[in-house]
Amino acid sequence: MSIQVLFEDNHLIAVNKPAGVLVQGDKTGDSTLADWVKRYIKDRYNKPGDVFLGIIHRIDRPVSGVVIFARTSKALTRMNDLFRERKIEKTYWAITQYETPELEGELVHYLLKDTTKNKTKAYDRLSNRNAKAKKAVLTYKLISRLGEHRLLEVQLKTGRPHQIRVQLSKIGCPIRGDLKYGAEKPNQDGSIHLHSRSLSFIHPVKKEPVRIEGALPKEQLWREFK
Repeated sequence: MSIQVLFEDNHLIAVNKPAGVLVQGDKTGDSTLADWVKRYIKDRYNKPGDVFLGIIHRIDRPVSGVVIFARTSKALTRMNDLFRERKIEKTYWAITQYETPELEGELVHYLLKDTTKNKTKAYDRLSNRNAKAKKAVLTYKLISRLGEHRLLEVQLKTGRPHQIRVQLSKIGCPIRGDLKYGAEKPNQDGSIHLHSRSLSFIHPVKKEPVRIEGALPKEQLWREFK
């Protein structure tokens, strides 16, 4: 597994996750990003015994990009607070084959996840049939066009399961390769063209501004958009 470390100090470590890698273990039993980071810390710092690693957030398996972990319980608690209080700026890049209704805009939907199918549905409003749906908000803007493809920059204002994927699909702009949410065909490697581009926040211990950016995947279409 070839993974780039983007940021590390005594409290946090961030890496650039390849598409196809799980952040945390599931029923497949596949090796995870967390496993890799623990081994990296253990080897780099010659640590005996178990290595503490706190999982702060996740991105979907077919998605690439920045993922940050806590190296101490104090950092984990404080980073969880920052995410819950929406004090983390989360920026994604997405490629779609369809034009968005506007060059930039805000999307507000109500999302309800079907855990049996691991799929989320977006509604325009709350009603009796989706009373448990949660509000989801993001903003997007068109960055570039390349032939039939469009590169969007997306900023998440909330953090819901499959949020960007289902909200873009809801407006007729499924992400390239994302069969689950309406793409015409899969990518050969099983990825989708969604990348966690950057995270920005105030360091939970040092109280200094931090911005962590993950390089785009080396896949051909991403390279053409660089």
